[in-house]
Amino acid sequence: MLLVMDVGNTNTVLGLFEGEQLRAHWRVMTGNYRTTDELRFLLSLLFQQEGADLSKVHGCCISSVVPQLDAALLRVSQTVFKVDAVMVGPGMKTGLILQFDNPKEIGADRIVNAVAAVEHYGGPVVVIDFGTATTFDAVTAKNEYRGGVIVPGLQIAADALFEKCAKLPRVDISKPANVIGRNTVDSIRSGLTYGYADLVDGTVARFSAEMGVKPKVVATGGLAEVIAAISHTITKVDQLLTLKGLKAVYAKNERGPA
Repeated sequence: MLLVMDVGNTNTVLGLFEGEQLRAHWRVMTGNYRTTDELRFLLSLLFQQEGADLSKVHGCCISSVVPQLDAALLRVSQTVFKVDAVMVGPGMKTGLILQFDNPKEIGADRIVNAVAAVEHYGGPVVVIDFGTATTFDAVTAKNEYRGGVIVPGLQIAADALFEKCAKLPRVDISKPANVIGRNTVDSIRSGLTYGYADLVDGTVARFSAEMGVKPKVVATGGLAEVIAAISHTITKVDQLLTLKGLKAVYAKNERGPA
């Protein structure tokens, strides 16, 4: 079995592949200072719930945007699974041509998403990940990773309104019935959902103009479905995109026992 982990600023998503089949996947909160023992205990609980055997894991692939966790993650792979994990980063084989000023600056999750989008949907494609930050990444038909856009995520925007505006309440992010809100809560929801949908459509239009072609648009992340229901340009929502990308990267960089 292959264990893949996408460590984000807010959540960590794990997937367990048995051959080509995704046997299980989990979403847990990211703890910035988890120790090796804590991570080992967490994995034991998750595998126990699934009825899976830790000793059957033959490989591990990790993308992380939380550097302070990386050492513990690598140690867990070595001590629990007895394998050296593939950590997504500079110098990895991805199949992408990175047309970026400094490739080392590209987030591992963005690379993984781009790899999965190319393998499963083909280029030209734009990947939008609605995570803690909302990221846009453009890949051409020749597998050229052009770069992208980073904006604050929806939850960050919602939290900022609540924290910086004394009279505004905290709201859950969902689409209101109408664009023109008739109360404060619906007004905030409208701004977050319709506002971000228009941000998506406007950004994709500008991408299309610069790329000289109309790309497929694949969305992933916790709030992707909310925005996709309003957006005019998102063509596919794939909540497993990052896990698929990690599996693909592992296949290109497979390593042996620790």
